[in-house]
Amino acid sequence: QVQLMESGGGLVQPGGSPRLSCAASGTISSINDMGWYRQAPGKGRELVAWITRGGTTNYADSVKGRFTISRDNARNTVYLQMNSLKPEDTAVYFCYSRAVVIGSRREDTYWGQGTQVTVSS
Repeated sequence: QVQLMESGGGLVQPGGSPRLSCAASGTISSINDMGWYRQAPGKGRELVAWITRGGTTNYADSVKGRFTISRDNARNTVYLQMNSLKPEDTAVYFCYSRAVVIGSRREDTYWGQGTQVTVSS
């Protein structure tokens, strides 16, 4: 129904600025909120940032001022620009979208497979 494909992770040096992308595809009628969670080794999943269809953004305190979330509604894509990365940002980053598929009135949450970001020198 809805598939999310992430890209942009990898090994990054402290202070680096990678950008994650997540493109949604499938039988999509509409996409509302999109965002990113992360999960570090041995820790629970943390909501990092999310953005409404209209462009309102929200951030976890731990990334505020360093990360920027944006989206391209025409491409059903959400981005996460990460700046000034720290070793504690190391985690698997998962994108999600709240979407309605064609023929349905129900909004469901869909998840990407996750992309590893490792911050290390």
